[in-house]
Amino acid sequence: MSQADSATPFFQAIAEQIRTELAPITQAIDQKGLYPGDFMHHLGALGGFGAALSASEGGSGLSLAEQIEITTQVGRECGSTAFLVWCQSSCGWYLKHSPNTPVRERYLEQVARGELLAGTGMSNAVKHLAGIEKIHLRAQREDGGYVVNGSLPWVSNVGDGHLAIVAASVEDGGYIMFAVPSTSEGLETRACLEFSGLEGTQTLNLRFRNVHVPDEDVLAHPEQFAAYVKRIKPGFVLGQTGMGFGIVEGCLAIMRESNASTGHVNIFLDDQEADLAAQLAALKTQAAVLARQAQAGGTPILPVLKLRAAVSELTLKAANSAVLHAGAKGYLMLHPAQRRLREAVFVAIVTPALKHLRKEIHDIEQAAHEQHDAGLPAQSTRYSLFANQ
Repeated sequence: MSQADSATPFFQAIAEQIRTELAPITQAIDQKGLYPGDFMHHLGALGGFGAALSASEGGSGLSLAEQIEITTQVGRECGSTAFLVWCQSSCGWYLKHSPNTPVRERYLEQVARGELLAGTGMSNAVKHLAGIEKIHLRAQREDGGYVVNGSLPWVSNVGDGHLAIVAASVEDGGYIMFAVPSTSEGLETRACLEFSGLEGTQTLNLRFRNVHVPDEDVLAHPEQFAAYVKRIKPGFVLGQTGMGFGIVEGCLAIMRESNASTGHVNIFLDDQEADLAAQLAALKTQAAVLARQAQAGGTPILPVLKLRAAVSELTLKAANSAVLHAGAKGYLMLHPAQRRLREAVFVAIVTPALKHLRKEIHDIEQAAHEQHDAGLPAQSTRYSLFANQ
């Protein structure tokens, strides 16, 4: 996205909402665990979750590239809230691409407009499909839907009046992806242990005890699941880059501010503001290209994974440098530098985590080498959300 694009009235309105409503509560979000529910509703009313959705779907009729820019703008002020924006907009992305009309008609417009806040609880399923851990939710087919049991330890942007979109293995084989309202009978939420950051994301433990999921709430049945995740996976991963981009931009602002008084000694640090800014610009250009390909449904997954890993690495580097540039002041709880450091670590550990990404990249490249050596056409040997299927 060009600088001119981000200066349109649409983005100016979002920037003003961030300045007037989010900025005054950023410290409370981080240190008191304040959930910015009102801001989320208001951002949704401005179109902040539906850039990648058409107007008929409740969106802004732009693209995933613009959605990443919105998340970036929010992350420039607050990484925790940028994560919530990604959660909400990802749920809209999931619903948009569901092959099942009833679930789209039931939830898509409300989620796109921020009238219904929603959390994506796909971390466990993503890691399971990558061969990292066992899946926690189990579903059994019954007339008109499924019965689901199990628990998910950490699901964000959920709670009373919210929606969660999650996945489960099916007793007869395969997987389903479905939406579950907070009012569903048998669904229980419990608080998690206190986090060092991201406390304002309303992250809860979800426990399913014979929860009935009607067919109308299913985004993908077992026979639809593989094609469905292949369609949504690039957007799912690319959407997270906005979190990292925004945090990096916040770190660069800290570095510039620090250099105004201590630039004469900061020049001896390894990572300088100009160099990091150039790296950021290059990654943002890549993200915009891949996002538009993902919008059209034609982006390869390997460059998406490599970009997402590079964003994690740059975010860690920029946050570490911001603290060093700030010096002793950056060690104060009131200074944004220490908050940025904790936010940056989250970008590198939220699913898909940096180690997860590197594993997936290795697996895909290794499979390609083996197929090449065997003289076989390139194709995946793994059933994974992040492998080419």
